[in-house]
Amino acid sequence: MRLALAEAEAAAAQGEVPVGALVVREGRILGRGRNAVERLKDPTAHAEMLAITAACTALDDRRLTGCTLVVTLEPCPMCLGAALNARLDRIVYAAPEPKFGACGSRVDLRAIPGYNHRCQVDSGVLAEQSADLLRGFFRGLRRQS
Repeated sequence: MRLALAEAEAAAAQGEVPVGALVVREGRILGRGRNAVERLKDPTAHAEMLAITAACTALDDRRLTGCTLVVTLEPCPMCLGAALNARLDRIVYAAPEPKFGACGSRVDLRAIPGYNHRCQVDSGVLAEQSADLLRGFFRGLRRQS
């Protein structure tokens, strides 16, 4: 999670919402991502999406079985959908996302009947550090306006 936080800090330095993500398998980082929505002018350029894409490229496979997504903020519905479609085994996130969280904070999309894939979710790892980074970023934006 500390490496994901470093990605989040780099995103903040680029004027992006500070979210960072990694895809790992057996201790090896397969993909990294940090929010790039503003820089790329792309609403799908979330840290999780970029990390998943990088990991799929590294493995030359659309499936990430045996992999874990480590992210500093609870995934939104789009990112959770991508994680499920990629067949990630596990998601570990730091801070909950009360507005858009799809792992239980706002909605739990994993609980919808009929999905043919389930992934384990663990939360709260370095949550306060991630939440502090997000609060500081948005506090800075409010001061600028």
